[in-house]
Amino acid sequence: MTLNSRPAHPVILGQNQYGKAENRVVKITRDGATHHIKDLNVSVALSGDMDEVHYSGSNAHVLPTDTTKNTVYAFAKEHGIESAEQFGIHLARHFVTSQEPIKVARIRIEEYAWERIAASDANSQFIGADEVKHSFVRKGQETRVTQITYDGEKWEVVSGLKDLVVMNSTNSEFWGYVKDKYTTLQEAYDRILATQVSARWRFNWTDDEQRMPNWEKSYEQTRKQMLQAFAETYSLSLQQTLYQMGSRIINNRSEIDEVRFSLPNKHHFLVDLEPFGLKNDNEVYFAADRPYGLIEATILRDGCEPKIPVDLTNL
Repeated sequence: MTLNSRPAHPVILGQNQYGKAENRVVKITRDGATHHIKDLNVSVALSGDMDEVHYSGSNAHVLPTDTTKNTVYAFAKEHGIESAEQFGIHLARHFVTSQEPIKVARIRIEEYAWERIAASDANSQFIGADEVKHSFVRKGQETRVTQITYDGEKWEVVSGLKDLVVMNSTNSEFWGYVKDKYTTLQEAYDRILATQVSARWRFNWTDDEQRMPNWEKSYEQTRKQMLQAFAETYSLSLQQTLYQMGSRIINNRSEIDEVRFSLPNKHHFLVDLEPFGLKNDNEVYFAADRPYGLIEATILRDGCEPKIPVDLTNL
């Protein structure tokens, strides 16, 4: 087979992409003595006119993945990191507009949050300030995520979070379900409801003519609406709670058209204490890590088409 020739076999190259995955970039912004941290894990995937590199090995259209890595770090300096979404948008636009063979750029970002460590009054004199402005502790509540896709004309921004563990210690029931010969579960009229939230929401900002959302405020408010719905819903099923969480977001955040949840039901089973002569009045539970019920659904603004993948495993 000669160079620049397509194989004669009846084989077709399907969708393909390449890039540098999981570039860990930490940006410190120094505002005088006060420092700010943005801690990201950035993955770049590029696709376009890449047939030849697969057929013949010609790299004439290939921007090295090492270059995409370098671009991430250079952009952290050149553009700063205002938000994960804004940073991803800068990167996607750059790759599509600067390289003719690249038609679509997909940027996935995980963001790890940090909060300030408060100094004790006694020690403030040693660092010469009333407040420590450069010391941080990593927040462990959730990982913020976003995926930006750009094809040179249209944008798709899907943001969200994962690993946010929440619990209601009451105001949850589960009864009236189908029973067959394999059913052993007892009906519950006061149970613990706990889950580890994985959520993605799609913005209706799709082109540069539209006003861009305030990404930081949007995340903060969307998370707040979701948690308030979880706390305020008297739950007869996790499905009901999920729908309320999604509805609260759609109704209160006009920039979002679609929300997808994957909620593992983190079961808490009452321990039988009767063998010890003790009554368990909804006080002592066994927290089971597996197996778990997995409740998943998409909540949409009326008239909108679902675009978030049903399987969030790789999103």
